[in-house]
Amino acid sequence: MTTPFRRALTVVASALVSTVVAASLAAPASASAAPATADPPATADPSASAACAATWSATTAYSGGQTASHHGRNWTARWWTQRETPGSTSVWVDAGRCTGGDDDFVVSREEFDAIFPNRHPFYTYDGFVDALGAYPAFASTGTPETRTREVAAFLTHADFESVGLRYVKEINEANYWIKCDYSQPFGCPAGQTAYYGRGPIMFSWNFNYKAAGDALGIDLLNDPWLVEEDPSVAWQTALWYWNTQNGPGVMTSHQAMVSGSGFGQTINSLNGALECDGGNPASVQSRVDRYVRITEVLGVAPGSGLYC
Repeated sequence: MTTPFRRALTVVASALVSTVVAASLAAPASASAAPATADPPATADPSASAACAATWSATTAYSGGQTASHHGRNWTARWWTQRETPGSTSVWVDAGRCTGGDDDFVVSREEFDAIFPNRHPFYTYDGFVDALGAYPAFASTGTPETRTREVAAFLTHADFESVGLRYVKEINEANYWIKCDYSQPFGCPAGQTAYYGRGPIMFSWNFNYKAAGDALGIDLLNDPWLVEEDPSVAWQTALWYWNTQNGPGVMTSHQAMVSGSGFGQTINSLNGALECDGGNPASVQSRVDRYVRITEVLGVAPGSGLYC
């Protein structure tokens, strides 16, 4: 990673904290927010052309050409495999979105509702599950406990940054213009005020929209509004940061959770010294408290390394 981009990521981490402060102080009337109780019944995606194959199982041996479904997508084995999660290795080829299969995600719809009882209706469970195909190793690496802890950690930061998923976009409109870094060669083609925080981690800055869009195959630089219009895209941007960016930390948040480094390292990857090493003990404690609550909902112990 080049020095300018590392500096940029550090700045966006700072923006996450300021967004939360603004969200807690501003009047809710200025936000794009409304409470919701539960998702509507799931409906089939008309763009999916295949029914889901039998759900992938770690104990099943798959020969080349056999298909299994995982996180709402079909996967075809290229050669014999067992205990290799679809999407985590090159043995599996993504055969596309599917419908009608069993949900093998470690968080159920009911648990998601319990974690976010007053969320904005934009944040649907189905949108979250659909986004998982972008980073199949997420919540699929390690033991069942490790997988569940990773989701708990991810949802904790979403809970913190978007105030319980009550906000779809940053509510302090006076700061929108700041999130355009004109020193980047690609500029701000959607306009200087177009790259404000959106989605579960208040994803912001033109360079992040560019990088995430390139990785996801979505033109977010020219159409950043997709992050507040498409629930799956919103979750995908959060998963992009979680799985690929160190931020001011020494590892990605995904690596922190699957390596056993613990929840504290995910805070470091998001905000570094702004919160860790005595930077903001109250903020760290708030995140830890939320994480413990969510692990209780999911029925898993929080593990070690909670602080940073």
